[in-house]
Amino acid sequence: MGNVASYEKKIAEKTGDYTGKITENERKMVMRLRNVKGAREALEENSYVIEAPEACRGKWREVFGNENPLYIEIGMGKGQFLLELAKRHPQINYIGIEMYASVLVRAVQKAEGADPGEGVRAIVPSEHKNRQELLFPNVRFLNMQAEYLENAFQPGEVDRIYLNFSDPWPKARHWKRRLTSTVFLGRYEKILKEGGILEFKTDNRDLFEFSLDSVKEAGWKLAASTFDLHHDPALCEGNVMTEYEQKFSSRGQAICKLVAQNSRAC
Repeated sequence: MGNVASYEKKIAEKTGDYTGKITENERKMVMRLRNVKGAREALEENSYVIEAPEACRGKWREVFGNENPLYIEIGMGKGQFLLELAKRHPQINYIGIEMYASVLVRAVQKAEGADPGEGVRAIVPSEHKNRQELLFPNVRFLNMQAEYLENAFQPGEVDRIYLNFSDPWPKARHWKRRLTSTVFLGRYEKILKEGGILEFKTDNRDLFEFSLDSVKEAGWKLAASTFDLHHDPALCEGNVMTEYEQKFSSRGQAICKLVAQNSRAC
């Protein structure tokens, strides 16, 4: 795959020997996989969480009760980014997708305005709360894997996709699992509208270079990119920081960002 292959070789060389040092990615995975007792049950009973997204395919306007644009974040984590966007832009509908119930439950707690210290007990079940009473009526959550996006969204139903600090999957043989691989770009193209936008942020320069190559190889249009977001006035305007972005930037790490437009409009 041209430049993508060279990236794989570079990563393979870097990861050939284990140094004993815990990487940022490994630490992130440990945090995500930490078990939260009762998380799955709490999600099943909450109004923000759509339990059967396939039933909403092609009907998200009905779910939200309006004709507003639909933006989704894949690998949402604890929801800081998505909820801040939803607060700033009530005229846009947002769906956060997270595969780990133990992480998604933290986003639900934020959306509920609950005290994280109270655990899942603070989450309000659906039967005790009408959807019209939600603090964020323009937000819903899905507990699912990104591989199944086409089951939840019909062609052209999504206006914009956000990817923030996605797992870099550094081993060469795992390149297809990266959320910016040509494999996933093909999936995004199927659900994005004509001219739909993908925004991607990461602190991992190697992953970013791989992503730039993927965008080109997939035939997408690269609308903008930077290797230092917080020193790029144009791309940083209106920037909403994620939990990881705050952490990395406080250490002086540069944040990379790209904005791409799907190939159907190019």
